[in-house]
Amino acid sequence: MSDIAASPPGLRAAINPKPLGVALLLIVLGAWYLAHTVGINQAALYVVGALLGITLYHAAFGFTSAWRVFIADGRGDGLRAQMLMLAVGVALFFPALSAGTLFGTPVAGLVSPAGTSVIFGAFIFGIGMQLGGGCASGTLYTVGGGSTRMLITLAAFIVGSVIGTAHMPFWTALPQLKPISLVTTLGLAPALALNWIVFALIAAITVLVEKRRHGKLVATRLRPAQASPWLHGPWPLVAGAVALVVLNFATLALSGKPWGVTSAFALWGAKAASVVGIDTASWAYWSTKANAAALAAPLTQDKTSVMDIGIVLGAMLAAALAGRYAPVWRIPRRSLIAAIVGGLLLGYGARLAYGCNIGAYFSGIVSGSLHGWLWLVCAFLGNVIGTRLRPWFGLEVEKVKPTGC
Repeated sequence: MSDIAASPPGLRAAINPKPLGVALLLIVLGAWYLAHTVGINQAALYVVGALLGITLYHAAFGFTSAWRVFIADGRGDGLRAQMLMLAVGVALFFPALSAGTLFGTPVAGLVSPAGTSVIFGAFIFGIGMQLGGGCASGTLYTVGGGSTRMLITLAAFIVGSVIGTAHMPFWTALPQLKPISLVTTLGLAPALALNWIVFALIAAITVLVEKRRHGKLVATRLRPAQASPWLHGPWPLVAGAVALVVLNFATLALSGKPWGVTSAFALWGAKAASVVGIDTASWAYWSTKANAAALAAPLTQDKTSVMDIGIVLGAMLAAALAGRYAPVWRIPRRSLIAAIVGGLLLGYGARLAYGCNIGAYFSGIVSGSLHGWLWLVCAFLGNVIGTRLRPWFGLEVEKVKPTGC
């Protein structure tokens, strides 16, 4: 997609009315249906998903491109925005998780084991991010924004997720630590201090690298040409970072757990496999009480699925407001292959690593989970490899500005 600032100025020229109307209608009708068939909380989570989609699209808040431009060109504004997001996140999440309740609702973090499966899963997820063209949240919001290539990545992501669930007994049998919460282990104040120190250190490293490479901090954002940038975009990265934290916190309050994405992909794939005669219900992964219940229930009952669909529609709405909803159906062959390979790695890696850039990295770290930090290190190394592989598939490695996914 072209840069938002290149769109014709003015309200009327900036809007794609048909996709805007479709997105609005589906968001409103979906919320009404969920409120009447499942409950008001489920409808609220659907709306939160839509708001996440708008935020991700309008702020072009990507994990994939932010890591790629730092690896390839030493520019760190995207990584610094992520550190701000995490710093605000732990300030909100740690006290609530330490207390165990939020606004009277029991809450728990996404705390998972750290071990072999996370190391391998996060590493191949990182490679998949660069080949597929997006992370988990990035795949959803770029699909909503009209990217036809990312539809291929999403389909392969779902297939890879299902394969990952089939192999989980093997991976979970390999050496790993029990789930470790830094909040529980260290206490609230020490956990907050330690995390803030690490976030500041990472941000400082990006500043040093960027100044050494470019002599100064490089401005990568163009000024918006729209009459109302908050309505049509683009948003500042800082605004996107804060909005994502607030919406993740709203997810915690409504569902009792932080934001996740990829468990829904595994569920969608398992349900589809069952339709064509594959007995996924007999697999060990789908035999646990929670997963068996999710597999048997309608998708409208699954909180993550509802939010994922909301993200797609919210991003579609944002793209239409920005005048950028214009799907292109022709995909070069090498790019298509990269989308398939990348999507498979993303799906398989996310299952092994107990989550993706959202469930393991963002929500894992703000949950105080040690596995979130292990995920960050291993996924970043995978991104280094993936960035080096991109030219083999005819994919750009930006030297001027980051893309939005």
